[in-house]
Amino acid sequence: MAVDELQAIIQRCQILEEGDFKGEDFSLFQVAGQKCLEDGYAAQLLEVIQNEKNKVIIKNMGWNLISPLVRCIFMYKQEDDKREHCLKILDQLAQLCNPKELFLGLLEQIEQASGEQACQTVMLLLQPLQTVLLKLQNKKAYSLGLSLAMIMNQLTPLPVPYTKQQIQEDKLGLCQCCNAVVDFTKPFVNEVIKNMEKSSEYNDMELKEELLKFCMKCLKYPLLTAQLEQLEGIEEHPFRHFATEIIDILWDIRELIPLVFLHHKSISPHWKNQEFADIERKNSADSLACLSYLMFVQHFGIDCFPMVFSPSYLLQCNMTHIEVLLKRTEESMLSKGLDLFESCLLRMEDNSLLHQYLELRDFINVPQDLVQVMTLCPIEHLRKKSLHILQLFIDKFDTEGKYTLFRCLLKTSNHAGVEGYIIKNIKDQIHFSLMRACDNIWFTGHHLISLLDLVLLLPEGAETDLLQNSDRIMASLNLLRYLVIKDCESDNQTGVWTTLAKIEQNFLKPLHVGLNMSKAHYEAEIKNKKENRREAHSSNTVCSVTVSGEKMPAMTTEMQLQVLHSALFTFDLIESVLARVEELIEVKIKAVMDENS
Repeated sequence: MAVDELQAIIQRCQILEEGDFKGEDFSLFQVAGQKCLEDGYAAQLLEVIQNEKNKVIIKNMGWNLISPLVRCIFMYKQEDDKREHCLKILDQLAQLCNPKELFLGLLEQIEQASGEQACQTVMLLLQPLQTVLLKLQNKKAYSLGLSLAMIMNQLTPLPVPYTKQQIQEDKLGLCQCCNAVVDFTKPFVNEVIKNMEKSSEYNDMELKEELLKFCMKCLKYPLLTAQLEQLEGIEEHPFRHFATEIIDILWDIRELIPLVFLHHKSISPHWKNQEFADIERKNSADSLACLSYLMFVQHFGIDCFPMVFSPSYLLQCNMTHIEVLLKRTEESMLSKGLDLFESCLLRMEDNSLLHQYLELRDFINVPQDLVQVMTLCPIEHLRKKSLHILQLFIDKFDTEGKYTLFRCLLKTSNHAGVEGYIIKNIKDQIHFSLMRACDNIWFTGHHLISLLDLVLLLPEGAETDLLQNSDRIMASLNLLRYLVIKDCESDNQTGVWTTLAKIEQNFLKPLHVGLNMSKAHYEAEIKNKKENRREAHSSNTVCSVTVSGEKMPAMTTEMQLQVLHSALFTFDLIESVLARVEELIEVKIKAVMDENS
């Protein structure tokens, strides 16, 4: 019987001195103890462990029971008495075993846990692990760091619940586990707080640094990925609670404000291997971006925040984080970047952001990233939001800032829709300039002429793909029509009349040629399709067509004809606006000539 075998080994070891235990004794104890657990004699094993006479034996050998004990705990059902006995054994081992040996045994179990059992194993072993760590005097900080790193390594591969249903189900137990891990750190946080209170020059930084590393890892995972908005029907959102706890730890160890503002502060080890250094830098950037989102969008820890900084300075501090988030493709991270950008912009008055900010790299890169989201992101609501935020960003700049930003985006966006949108903004700024009594040098005169050189031209002359560039061309024609109507040749505030010959040469004439070529091409294509349809005696023939340089999905001849007619309609629309612009120019010139004659 397993219990008899265990008792025999115990009796033999009781007469030995602690230093006389041999490797064979350890092995026999482990095998007998494991058999007791597997055969259902957990209660008897608990009695052996609780027996004061066996204290020395358990201190030295008890840690060998951790592996079979964990297996048995997961094997028994929640309400089973045997499971309860196993949990008591685990608690006793944490109290009685050699801390160093038990520490390694517990870490080994956490390391071996994976998949669905990862969270359950971590939550099971957190309490004994905490007990053991608090007993360690030497290398406590190192051991805590090792424990937290191991735990986070096991949790990080798990998918983060994102929808309301996923959070409520918490299928793998990640929500519960994350909050349990924070509770696990609290005695160590309190130790750091007490040490800092004792001395303003707190020198023992190791424990503090391990806690800081843990918080940084938590900011990247799971918080960077998690849905952190308040969800109806969830009284206490687990990830919002977790975020609050992480912010509290950072505040308690006096690292919250330095992290928010001193992003250049090195919190990573100095790797000799450049690849490791780059990974560490990226992880740190992700974590700091998440921290800014938590503070400035979700307002975690905002009560600790000094309200002495200007909105423009806060925007400047956050632009690096916004850039990090906007370069990601995951919805959870992109949306956090957009929310952070919007939050910073909404704090500012329109026209209050000085143009000098555009000399900073981030202020040029971020709107370009925003354009990428607008044009390439497959998620519609994020595309719409990014357009809204681009307009907010434009509105916040002073006049010279708007001018500089427009030039930059016209040169870098490489997207006709975005260019058309910017040209519409230019038209609005010209309108404000003409309506105001005071002079605006940036959207009138030679500055405007320089900007019009970028607007009123076809990128590839008459060879430009007019269909692909139709948004830009229509916006340019509407701008030119507005200028001709609003600015009299005698006033020439905008300078458009001075540069009219250049506009005709670079824009209007090539556009005429391009329209004639494009219409002829599409009319010929329509004619061919109709002839092919008659020959096939069926309108259901499936074939492909290339429009604007891109091959269209397979479609029937009727569908192709609809696409081709739609292109012709676009060309007719451009042609009608072009004709109207030329008519207005002619009328204005004739009127001036009549006045002078």
